[in-house]
Amino acid sequence: MPFENLLLDVQGGVARLTLNRPDKMNSFNAAMHAELREALDQVQGDKAVRVLVLTGAGRGFCAGQDLSDEQLKLVPGVPPPDMGDVVERNYKPLILRLQNLRVPTIAAVNGIAAGAGASLALACDLVIASKSASFLQSFSKVGLIPDTGGTWFLPQRVGMARAMGLALLADKLPAEKAADWGLIWEAVDDGEFTARVDALASQLSIAPTKALVRTRQAMHAAPGHTLEQQLSMEAGFMRELGWSADFTEGVAAFSARRIPNFKGE
Repeated sequence: MPFENLLLDVQGGVARLTLNRPDKMNSFNAAMHAELREALDQVQGDKAVRVLVLTGAGRGFCAGQDLSDEQLKLVPGVPPPDMGDVVERNYKPLILRLQNLRVPTIAAVNGIAAGAGASLALACDLVIASKSASFLQSFSKVGLIPDTGGTWFLPQRVGMARAMGLALLADKLPAEKAADWGLIWEAVDDGEFTARVDALASQLSIAPTKALVRTRQAMHAAPGHTLEQQLSMEAGFMRELGWSADFTEGVAAFSARRIPNFKGE
């Protein structure tokens, strides 16, 4: 069935998932969360998909939580909504789905990525942004903390000093500076943005999918491991991948000096 708040298109091994509430800067409401869960389930179950591109419609990527959503309205004389429950019910599952997706993910940030929208982008494996885009940790402006994994992603990407500055001051971070700081992979001229995203998606769609996902898992596990534990994890993944059809194909292609034909298996 078609979505009301999203667009999902699958072609050539690339699933393009577009947040589609442009009049609200693609901010989250309960309905969009429900559709995102369904869309990611579809991507997970479609073996033809080899990479996911996540982007936003209109002039923004995602402005975070829609504070006008019925579930969050403040009513005089009524206790305020349970914000922790909103995180547990919607944002936590969303980030964990992305982090455990069986294909690599690209966030194509075409405009402002604010609040949970910034964290959503950072939950993807690669983040590419147009140079006119920016990232904003807007939580302190409304008396909250960075959620949706923000307090986990930011210090690891840019260090504690910059993470604290972004979170406490809630200043916009232009895409080019975000790339310079190592928060994202790349900032691209607006006129070249779509072509660059398409090229990255095409490149990953013919790559050894399982190896890319195991790389993600190993990288994310490393901060909680000793070196010895990480070496053991690497050995386990290398054992698994060494028995894969893609490894056999990669070695054969290398020996024959041809382009490998990976199947993601």
